[in-house]
Amino acid sequence: MRELIIVGSGPAGFTAAIYAARANLNPLLIASSVDAGGELMQTTEVENFPGFPEAIQGPDLMTKIQAQAEKFGTEVVLDDVVKLELTDQIKKVTLGSGKVEEALAVIFATGSAYRKLGVEGEEQFSGHGVSWCATCDGFFFRQKVVAVVGGGDSAMEEATFLTRFASKVYLIHRSETLRASEIMQERARSNPKIEFLLNKTVTKIEGNDLVSKIELLDTVDGSKSDLELDGVFVAIGSDPRVHLVHGQLELTPEGTIKVEGRSSRTGLPGVFAAGDVLDPTYRQAVTAAGSGTVAALDAQHYLASLPKDLMAKASKQSVAV
Repeated sequence: MRELIIVGSGPAGFTAAIYAARANLNPLLIASSVDAGGELMQTTEVENFPGFPEAIQGPDLMTKIQAQAEKFGTEVVLDDVVKLELTDQIKKVTLGSGKVEEALAVIFATGSAYRKLGVEGEEQFSGHGVSWCATCDGFFFRQKVVAVVGGGDSAMEEATFLTRFASKVYLIHRSETLRASEIMQERARSNPKIEFLLNKTVTKIEGNDLVSKIELLDTVDGSKSDLELDGVFVAIGSDPRVHLVHGQLELTPEGTIKVEGRSSRTGLPGVFAAGDVLDPTYRQAVTAAGSGTVAALDAQHYLASLPKDLMAKASKQSVAV
C-alpha cells in the first residue's frame, strides 16, 4: 500500500507529483502506455507556458516536467488504468498488466480529449496546420488563411480570436443552423475577417509538410469543392476522460468531476481531481498545472489527518517498493 497514487501524466498529474514527492509522499504516477504526457505531446511550439520566452516543444516540456517529478522521487509506470475502486479508505487501482496498486489517496488527472473530425489527413497534419486550440496556436498563423470547424460558442470564440492573427478566417458548419448563442454569432458575423461557410463539412485535409487545402462536401446538394488555406482549427468540443469514475464520483452537467469550491476534493474522502477533468472552460497547460498543485496540497492535508499507524504502514510499504 502506498500513500498516494496519481492517475494521469499531463501537466496536472506531473505537477501534483512534484509537490507530493517534495512532501515525501512517495507518489506513484500511472501514465498511459500509449498517450503518456497528455495533449502537449501533440503540440509543437508552446509559447505561453511561463519560463520559456523562446518557446519550447510540447514533448520537450513534458519531458522536463516528468524529469522534475522523478528527481524528487516520483515513481512513473507506463501502463493503463483499467479499473478504480475508490469508495473504501484504501483505494485500489488495477492496471492493464493485471497488477493492483493500493493507496490511501488518489489524484485523478486524466485530462480531456478533443473531439476529432475523423477525416483523412487530420492525424497526419496534427501540429502541422491542424489544431484544436486557437489560444495555443493562433500566433503561428499571422497573415495566414485558416478555417474553424464548428457551430457552437467555442467555434465563434475561436474564429473571433484568430482574427487577431490571420488575414482570413472561414467558419465551417455542417448545417444552416448554428448552436452558438445569438450574441456570439453576431460578434462573429460582424467581423469583416470572418466568412461563414454553412451546409459544409470537411471531408479531407491535404498538403505536403503543412496543410495547404481542404476538401468540402456540400450537405445540401452533395457537391465537393477545394478550399486553399494554411490551417484548420477543430472546435467541435472536447470530452473529459472520466469513464473510469462513472458511478463513483459525482459529475457536473458539463460532464466534469464535481469538486468542493476551488478545492480538488471530490465527494469521496481521499479522492482528488485535477486538470481538465474538472475544468470545462479554460483547458490550458498552465491552469492544469496550477490545479495539480491544489490537488497535491489537498491530498497532503488529507493524509496528515489519518491515523499515524496507517500512514506509517503506507509510508513503509511505499519506500520498500
